[in-house]
Amino acid sequence: MPGETVHETLLRECKEELGRSIKILCLTGVYYHANHNSHAFVFRCEFQDSQEVRLSDEHSEYAYFAPDELKDSHRKKIEDCLNFNGNAATAK
Repeated sequence: MPGETVHETLLRECKEELGRSIKILCLTGVYYHANHNSHAFVFRCEFQDSQEVRLSDEHSEYAYFAPDELKDSHRKKIEDCLNFNGNAATAK
């Protein structure tokens, strides 16, 4: 939404799309996507409660995947997040 910080957007989107509140732990990476002329921000977060995920009407399902099941660009972001060393990764 206009006027929101990236952190405010993340909190709002998780509540809207997953029906869950999260705690943002850290920003682990910022990645530029030339095809879309945009940036993706990756955060390490944790759920604030033990409730079930409740998807919004925009989604029909979700799933968990092992990193080796992801395409290279997604796997790199996940590996950077899992191996976070205190410095946010950047890549194109």
